[in-house]
Amino acid sequence: MTNSRHSEQGQVGKTAVIIAAAGAGTRLGADTPKLFVDLGGKPLVCHALEVFEHCSAVDRIILVVPPGIETKVQAEIVDRFHSGKVVEIVPGGVSRAESVYAGLGTVGSGIQTVLIHDGARPFVSEDLVLRVLHAAELSGAAVPGIPSTDTLKRVQDGVAVATLDRSRILRIQTPQAFQYELLKEAHDRARDLGETATDDSVLVEKLGTHVRVVSGSPLNFKITTRENLQLARAPRAALWRDLRIGYGMDAQTDLRIGYGMDAHRLVSGRKLILGGIEIPYEKGLEGHSDADVLAHAIGDAILGALALGDLGRHFPDTDVQYKDCSSLRLLERIMVMARAKGADIQNVDSTVTAEAPKLAPHIEPMRKKLGEALGLPPERVSVKATTSEGMGFCGRGEGIEARAVVLVRVGADPCGRNVQPDSSNG
Repeated sequence: MTNSRHSEQGQVGKTAVIIAAAGAGTRLGADTPKLFVDLGGKPLVCHALEVFEHCSAVDRIILVVPPGIETKVQAEIVDRFHSGKVVEIVPGGVSRAESVYAGLGTVGSGIQTVLIHDGARPFVSEDLVLRVLHAAELSGAAVPGIPSTDTLKRVQDGVAVATLDRSRILRIQTPQAFQYELLKEAHDRARDLGETATDDSVLVEKLGTHVRVVSGSPLNFKITTRENLQLARAPRAALWRDLRIGYGMDAQTDLRIGYGMDAHRLVSGRKLILGGIEIPYEKGLEGHSDADVLAHAIGDAILGALALGDLGRHFPDTDVQYKDCSSLRLLERIMVMARAKGADIQNVDSTVTAEAPKLAPHIEPMRKKLGEALGLPPERVSVKATTSEGMGFCGRGEGIEARAVVLVRVGADPCGRNVQPDSSNG
């Protein structure tokens, strides 16, 4: 079923979300399809639907529902709750894989990335959506995961035969993000071979593609049983408290702010590198590395938030291995140190002061490059440019200065300590 109101607008973007909501709700003991089960005064599926509706990175939504209730879903969910991004309401199949495949056939032209999400995971966050999408941009496939807090046993005939190393095992969640063509190929292959799987990442792995894992959230649980539903209906503050305690989280989140500043002289015969981008100009910045003052300021801010000293302490200009080194590589090294401290970078705000050249056309590429080095989506990396109106060394065109502030979360999330996006392609 097509949402004609949205289709008439001709909106076709790069990212589509397939919300798998075709479950019957048998294990819930419900007398209605699971997506209509009440949670907080609205149908269960509406909670996830609203997150994707308001996420700027999402262009289209496809709802996969039990066959025969498409018109009811249109009226009581899509129209009633003003879900304007829903372009298709698709009848599901007898298995999850068949339901997702049905949704894949309706995503439309121009789609590059597909998110698959369980409609029964109501507490998905926009932050998680953005991080999974960013990781999939780097590798083609990404999923969120959380560590197990329980001892894991392999059991045979009612007897424990082995204890598994839980530090190497994660519980995988949704949303999962894939390049559209990759996911379509994985599903086509599975159908040809008569294979099935518990989620889409399994099918992609069978193609030999590495699936990147980012930190998920214990709040992002799936409602399958009555006990799950009771937990979801608990007051939100109590739910957060219980889950934080269950996952060994501190009662208070440890948030820290770091500040960094760097300046270099402009000289002839050097390339001008800012935010990892080469900018056409008659001069470049003088320094031992590529002298990228923006990357340096951000790196110093991260080190400062964690009381790890400054850039010169870790990458001295007396060390030949850093001669003409890309400062993005230094940022990646700093992120390794940060993660070893259990740190998770929340966002970056930075300002470059330069009389010339004009930096506005290069801001977006800078944000993307810096985000890749930091493991952050561009939405969390702010880069601004200004002049000093002729005053000081920047105003006289003698050099360029950058300042940065970062917000860092430390030790609050065991998922963040154990599973982090990296900068590799595998």
